[in-house]
Amino acid sequence: MHKQQLSSVSIAVILILLAAISRVVLYPHNFSPMIGMAIFGGAIIKDKRLAFALPLLSMLLSDIMFEAFNIAPGFWGWGQLVGYGIFALVTVIAFNLKKINVINVAAYAVMSSVIFFLLSNLAFFIIDNPVYHTYTQDGAGFVNCYVSALPFFRTSIVADLVYSGLLFGIYALAQNLVFKKAVA
Repeated sequence: MHKQQLSSVSIAVILILLAAISRVVLYPHNFSPMIGMAIFGGAIIKDKRLAFALPLLSMLLSDIMFEAFNIAPGFWGWGQLVGYGIFALVTVIAFNLKKINVINVAAYAVMSSVIFFLLSNLAFFIIDNPVYHTYTQDGAGFVNCYVSALPFFRTSIVADLVYSGLLFGIYALAQNLVFKKAVA
């Protein structure tokens, strides 16, 4: 692997791992870096396997930390697997983020927030709700599921914008610093 490419991957790996740790630290506020990590991984990491693996492994690592440290249930149901699939989908979508700028990153973050909101709540209603009996299994329960998730959706949009901006911004700064030293 070329030295500059190795440095880029190293910076990306460090940023993704730091974001995963922040998921655990900021848990009670539901301010999660996961969508930002999936967008960042898909757009920046050229090795597709690594682009998928890093966000998904960091998700698994943080879920294990939740469970191991009794912070929250790290593993809560089959619908959680759908969440992992949604992060993989966001990574695939981010493969198309070719021109990285503030507007495009923000657009991908908002679009990914909407996709996650729609699919994760649908998965909860179909897969986990019959187990937990949180909502009635009818049209009213379905609507209630989405309405109840709106406060989390607002937080998700903000978190997705913040983490996407931080990951791409810090990555650009770090690359400039590393590669300026390499040229000098």
